Amino acid sequence: MPLGTTLRLLAKARGMNAADIATAIPRAGVATVSAWLQGDKLPGKDQLDALARTFGVPAGALLSELASTLDPARTQGEHDLLAAYRALNSSQQGALLEVASAMAGTKRSRAPRKKAAR
Repeated sequence: MPLGTTLRLLAKARGMNAADIATAIPRAGVATVSAWLQGDKLPGKDQLDALARTFGVPAGALLSELASTLDPARTQGEHDLLAAYRALNSSQQGALLEVASAMAGTKRSRAPRKKAAR
């Protein structure tokens, strides 16, 4: 999930708006925080640390998606495939993985199914 989306979800969960967040972030006004929430700008390291503290999450949790989007080993096709996969429901994701595994000639690892209670 993009950083802006993550920030919006965290803000909503805590009942915070851009002005509330801006008061907790050094050198960040409401316009800057709004740009982060919309995904138009990215916060700097100190600001990310302050955001993580504000929301009570590890900074790495905010950065995980950002780091994956900057991974030079991924092609644009891989990014597009991942974005498409994430837009699917769980049933569709499973079907897509089955097709991709079959095309690649690999076996897909499956999580063990839970046994029904007796």
